[in-house]
Amino acid sequence: MKRRSEDMPAIGTGVAAVNRCLCILEAFTESESELTLSELAHRTGFYKSTLLRLASSLEKFSYIRRADSGAYRLGSEVLRLGLLYQRHFPTFEIVPAALQAIASEVREGASFYVCEGDERVCLHRVDSARTVRDSVHEGSRLPLSVGAASHVLLAFKGARGKRYDTIRQLYFAESYGERDPETAAVACPVFGPERRLVGALSVSGPRYRIHSAGAANFLPTLFKQARLLTHSLGGDRDVFPRSTRRFRPSTPAGAHHQR
Repeated sequence: MKRRSEDMPAIGTGVAAVNRCLCILEAFTESESELTLSELAHRTGFYKSTLLRLASSLEKFSYIRRADSGAYRLGSEVLRLGLLYQRHFPTFEIVPAALQAIASEVREGASFYVCEGDERVCLHRVDSARTVRDSVHEGSRLPLSVGAASHVLLAFKGARGKRYDTIRQLYFAESYGERDPETAAVACPVFGPERRLVGALSVSGPRYRIHSAGAANFLPTLFKQARLLTHSLGGDRDVFPRSTRRFRPSTPAGAHHQR
C-alpha cells in the first residue's frame, strides 16, 4: 500500500533534515523490500535531488543501502536498533516462552502487543505450526482502533464506553473480521506493579477456526500465561478470572468486538 507525503510525520518542528530522513525511512513498508528513487519521491513528496543528498547520509550510517537494481533497501542499522528496542523492553526474556506455550497448546498464532501512540506494535510473535494461519510479524504496526488486542489495550488505558467497561470486567476481548475479514482474535491484558498495563496477549488465526472453537476455549490458556507474566513483571496475578465457565461462546453476527 502506497503512502502519500501527507501521511508522513509533520516536518514543521525539530531539525528539518532529520525529519526528512525519518520520512524516507517511514516510506518503506512490510510488503516491499525495495523502493526506487521515483517511488520515494512520490511517497515523501521530496524532490529527487533532495532525496539523493539525504540518502547519501542514510547510506553512510547503514540505515539504507543501494541494491544492485539501483533501488533502495533498509540497512542493517535499522535491524540493530529494532533488536535493541525489543531487548530493552522488560518482556524480552519472558514473553516469547509464554507465546510458544500458547501457540503449542491452542495451535494458533500468539502475539504480544504494546501501545505506541495511536498504534499497537507487535513486540513478540510465535506463528501457528498449521499451514493455514494469519500473518503477523514482530514489528508490525497496526491501528489501535481495531482488533481484540487493541480493545484490550484501550480498555486498560482507561477508554470510556460500554465496550471497554465490559472488557475491564471480563479481562478479555474477542474480535471477528474488523482488520482483516478472514481473521479473528482473542486477547487479554498483562500487568505490572499497581495494575499498570504492560501489553496485551493475543491468540489469532483464521476466522472460521477461532469462531468454531469459541473464545471460551482459548481463555484458560491465555489467562494462565497472563497470570505467569503478570507475576514475573511484579503485578498481581490474582486479578484474572479463575473460571471461564461463565463466558458464552462467541457469536460474530452480534459481536461488536472485531479484529
